[in-house]
Amino acid sequence: GRGLPADKVKEVERGPIVRIEDVCRRYGLPNKVADILRNSGVRELYPPQAEAIRRGALDGKNLTLAIPTATGKTLIAELCMLKSVLNEGGRCLYIVPLRALASEKYDEFREKYGDLGVKVGIATGDYDKADPHLAKYDIIVATSEKVDSLLRHRAKWLADVVTVAVFDEVHLINDPGRGPTLEILIARLREVNPEVQILALSATIRNSGEIADWLSSELVASEWRPVPLKEGVYYRGKILFGDGSKHILGVRGEEATARLAIETVQGGGQVLIFVGTRRSSQTEAKRIAEKVREFLSQDKLEKLEEVASSIEAALGEPTRTCRLLAECVRQGTAFHHAGLHYLQRKLVEDAFRDNLIKVVCATPTLAAGVNLPSRRTIIRDYQRYAPPFGMQPIPVLEYKQMSGRAGRPKYDKYGEAVLIAKSEAEKEVLLEEYVLAKPERITSKLASEPALRTHVLAAIASGYVKSLQGMLNFINRTFFAYQYSASRVESLIEKILDFLREEGMISEKGKWLSATKFGRQVSRLYIDPLSGVVLRDGLMRLRDREPSDLGLLHLICHTPDMEIQYLRKRDYSELESIVKSYGDEFLIQIPSEAEDPEEYEFFLAELKTARILQAWLEEVPEDRIHEHFGIGAGDIRRCVSTAEWLLYAGHELAKLFGIKKACSPLRELRQRVRHGIKKELLELVRLHGIGRVRARSLFNAGYRGLRELARASEAELMRVEHIGEDMARSIKRQLREGVM
Repeated sequence: GRGLPADKVKEVERGPIVRIEDVCRRYGLPNKVADILRNSGVRELYPPQAEAIRRGALDGKNLTLAIPTATGKTLIAELCMLKSVLNEGGRCLYIVPLRALASEKYDEFREKYGDLGVKVGIATGDYDKADPHLAKYDIIVATSEKVDSLLRHRAKWLADVVTVAVFDEVHLINDPGRGPTLEILIARLREVNPEVQILALSATIRNSGEIADWLSSELVASEWRPVPLKEGVYYRGKILFGDGSKHILGVRGEEATARLAIETVQGGGQVLIFVGTRRSSQTEAKRIAEKVREFLSQDKLEKLEEVASSIEAALGEPTRTCRLLAECVRQGTAFHHAGLHYLQRKLVEDAFRDNLIKVVCATPTLAAGVNLPSRRTIIRDYQRYAPPFGMQPIPVLEYKQMSGRAGRPKYDKYGEAVLIAKSEAEKEVLLEEYVLAKPERITSKLASEPALRTHVLAAIASGYVKSLQGMLNFINRTFFAYQYSASRVESLIEKILDFLREEGMISEKGKWLSATKFGRQVSRLYIDPLSGVVLRDGLMRLRDREPSDLGLLHLICHTPDMEIQYLRKRDYSELESIVKSYGDEFLIQIPSEAEDPEEYEFFLAELKTARILQAWLEEVPEDRIHEHFGIGAGDIRRCVSTAEWLLYAGHELAKLFGIKKACSPLRELRQRVRHGIKKELLELVRLHGIGRVRARSLFNAGYRGLRELARASEAELMRVEHIGEDMARSIKRQLREGVM
């Protein structure tokens, strides 16, 4: 890929020092902007930031900024957005890959720029709405999926008023899951709004020049970091760094990971440890905890006790994992993985940023997520299980993302990223293959049938594309076409159009394509067209039979949009027993174990996922769900969120096809899944702040509905378990205001 000429790279590395007030004065930004940025620690621009300004970022030019983590990519985006909003009355989009990142940026922007009168909004869910109210915000922080859904709804304000679009973590175009939507979104937004300024922010990648060319943008690529990074490999008490230098560890008598962590904490630093599995993150955090506690002051221990109590209270009913996490946090360590509730992950992240938690053991999902710098980053596991291939080395790009977390600005003179070797030969391999290696090229992942299937239907249903040629013309705008040419996917697109035609989602008159009511509804619901077909065909079976909870739950788990839970050996007998007992409740043909064992196994995995949802809405305590199914609180919440959306999609499709028998059960089941409750609690959870635990406490105390609550006094309600003074007052206020 194209890079900067050698003299330009040197210029970025040296760079002019630019004071923030000079930048604000030159581009007409209020003095208050400079004051706010100075208060947040920004006095002078880093060299890559200065180069971005010199290349025209604040003059409205498109920009691709490929620089290391913690080098201030976001500041350039903030300055461009503030100039557009304050000087030109513009509207800006800040697009991120994850909801957690969206929340982080939303809180940050609102806190920093609220006093300037800048209205900041957030948009991450409800994919079936055009949300015109979002147009009133100056800066909208959103996920790429949400903005993609807005474009499907022809959200006019996106084309009319958005002046700056920032794409954070744009290198995730390389991700098979998120990449296609991000890529299509960028191409579509540029098509409907040719004047929009595009800012693509990325980690250092090998072919950033290709992305810059695709976006017709200026490129600023640099390895410069405010805190220098030393990368190396640990083996037998020593770290050998890529620059040839060595470090002998001062701590003895511990296993390698613990030695590296304890030495860092002893010296006043913080540590991130990346491991391959959730269980490893928990084991490692617990093992190191006692050693870390010795280095904590009484004041820090008291503050950690508060954090630990909040972690235990996050779910309403603490699980064994909650208690283990709290136990670790009390001693200054934590684990972080997708199985935790998002509130618990946020508490860990905030406590680490506040320098209370000294060591976080995490799975690699953290590396692509929130910004948590540490003095030393330890990459314990550089291999990951990838079915069906077994253990596979992680990509260099992923290693660089992890190692880039090392080095805390304002705290550390340099950061260290350390891999752990188990032999002399492995040490040499790790140095060669990771420390001294360049990250892989970013390549488009658009040419997969599931990704294209969704976006081809969306393009037709929203009216952006009206023919096969129009579709190919649009694909020609994508990064895939830039890298490979649109003709490479023509046969795949024709295959997808055949599928959509056969399933009644599109119709064809001559060369003109248009979506049917079914196709438009599926696209608006933001589900895979194949999910639409599965739901339609399954619900059609209810014309001559009564639905059951298990049948409906399994149907949504049979769609490609639901993340299926893995089977364990002990799951088989229980699931096969359910198939025998409740086989006539399923809304799909049960595959034959003899004829298609792989399909049968996948069916059992779908059934396991449905059983998890069934346990959730039968009010089984989360600890028991975790123990029985091997699923964490965060997994349960993601499963519930997807199920709720698919039940809603099923309800809308049942209405469309006139399957009245399914409408009421789907609507009711959706509410029950949302709250995790039996049918009898549906009325109680209409109250704000009343979830599955409090609703059950009220019901067991004799308050079966809102009328009984209306007759009770605040004092009587306060005596109910889990209902304190504030909640009792809230219940009575809501009832007075007409919840009934």
